[in-house]
Amino acid sequence: MPARRLPAVLAVAAAVVTVAAGGGTAAGASAPAGATPAATVPLHGVLVPGASLGGVRLGMTAARVRTLLGAGFGRCTGCAWETWYYNVKPFSPQGIGVELQHGHVAAVFTLWSPPGWRTPNGLTLGDPEARVRAAFPGLGFRTCTAYDVLVHEELGSSTAFMIVQGKLWGFILATPRALLCR
Repeated sequence: MPARRLPAVLAVAAAVVTVAAGGGTAAGASAPAGATPAATVPLHGVLVPGASLGGVRLGMTAARVRTLLGAGFGRCTGCAWETWYYNVKPFSPQGIGVELQHGHVAAVFTLWSPPGWRTPNGLTLGDPEARVRAAFPGLGFRTCTAYDVLVHEELGSSTAFMIVQGKLWGFILATPRALLCR
């Protein structure tokens, strides 16, 4: 497979690192008024297919996300929908992104490839694509600009596995209206 550039959210995630660390506003993101430097993003988040990622559930209100993860997020200024970026550690691009549509979570996804994030059955970021396919038989396939997506569609949600250079790079949990190619 030819070399592909990393997902576009990675560039924004790297720019947001200084925002989440309280270091100011980066290109493509802005810090909300009163943002605190430290969010309570799980160090080792869990993807529960069809249900949640890092404790964030589809349909959760924006207020509930702030209660769960804190107010220390960067805000995407070029996204079609309100999108917040949280970093696991200051000055580190790994974390979680939350897309809100009409004040509710429509998608939640990993930023960069945070180490230790996993599924309940032990699949972890960095595992080979073959292990993803073995753990979740019958996955659909989509090609995005910077990565491939293996996707499991359920009523009301899509659980997706971002694949970069044959390895599991990230997780996406989304409603049918949200985009899997970011």
